[in-house]
Amino acid sequence: MKTTFKTFFAVLATTFLLASCNDDDAAQMFNNPTGTGDLQVKFDNAYAGNDLILGAPNTVNSQGETLKVNQIKYIVSNIVLFDENGGTFTYPKSESYFIVNEANPASTFIDLTSIPAGNYTKIKFGIGVDQAQWEAGADGQGDFLAHADAQDMMWSWSAGYKFILFEGQFTSATVSSDTAYMVHTGKTGTAYNYTEVTLDLPTKAFVRTEITPSVHIVTDLSKIIDGTNKIALSDHNMGGMGAMIMGGEAVAQISANVPGLFTVDHVHND
Repeated sequence: MKTTFKTFFAVLATTFLLASCNDDDAAQMFNNPTGTGDLQVKFDNAYAGNDLILGAPNTVNSQGETLKVNQIKYIVSNIVLFDENGGTFTYPKSESYFIVNEANPASTFIDLTSIPAGNYTKIKFGIGVDQAQWEAGADGQGDFLAHADAQDMMWSWSAGYKFILFEGQFTSATVSSDTAYMVHTGKTGTAYNYTEVTLDLPTKAFVRTEITPSVHIVTDLSKIIDGTNKIALSDHNMGGMGAMIMGGEAVAQISANVPGLFTVDHVHND
């Protein structure tokens, strides 16, 4: 009987010791992470608090206009992650240009690889292609130039990239039947209109060899023309051509609205 009790307590002590060691190992992994891991950024297009459905009428905006969105594409670039210690990781520039296209669900997931393990608290990214990259010339664009051209995200090489392509139909108090609209941002004249967005994460993203966080960003497309700056499509209606915004003060106003489009809804650490 005494031998049985001694064996039981020995096993129990060993179990507690192993559990303690495992806890220490886990604490070490989270307090002093090493190696590299991956991170996914998911862009979820919405409209005024609702899921975006292409071709369906959305909520009336502050200008009294009802929009249907048929196409929405935008270039996401130059991703930077900030960790809890104030450090930053800049994703390699040559790999940091992506086109989010609502008609292609796979494109709304951006998979980043070989990120230093860490606890990340903030993300920054550009909307569009930065001027330095464009000035690197056609050869400096790598494969992205052909990809953007195939996605209709170029005006021309000399004119540059379209940063946002936002198209559909609208109606208003003065426009009773569905009328086309085309909103394109990018380089216009001497204004480059590239915009950067910085977002705090509501919970830390734990990048580890064993953990691939997913950062879920909601893009409220209503704020393209109904954000801080209010832009009425009716004011840009050109009759048979519909409403066209591709330059001038309106593009600058839309570019100023861009940071307000994006919010981080949640972070998965799976």
